[in-house]
Amino acid sequence: MSEVWNPGAAGPVDDLVNRIHLRIEAFAEKNGKQAVVEVQLRDGPSTLVRSITAEPGSGFLTLCPHGDGDEEEWMVPVAAVERITLRVAEEREPFGFSLPD
Repeated sequence: MSEVWNPGAAGPVDDLVNRIHLRIEAFAEKNGKQAVVEVQLRDGPSTLVRSITAEPGSGFLTLCPHGDGDEEEWMVPVAAVERITLRVAEEREPFGFSLPD
C-alpha cells in the first residue's frame, strides 16, 4: 500500500538537486552548448528556469524562472515536479541554466 506523500518525509533534496545539476552539466558538455532547462509542474505551468536550488529543504526546492529580473522564485514540493526537459539553447535564445560554482 502506498502512503500519502508528506513534504517533511522526502528524501535528501540536496542529493537530488546535485544529481540534476550533474545531468544538466553532462547534457551541455555532450552537446557543446548551454542547456535550456524547462520544468513542468503537476497541475501547474511549464516554465524555463535559470536555476534550481535545494532550499528551503524539507521536501521543497526553489525554482528561479527566467523573466525580466530576479523578482520571482517558486518554492515547490519535490513531488510537484512532473518533468524536467533539457534541450540545447538556440543561438538567438537568451535563456540558459546557471550551474552553481
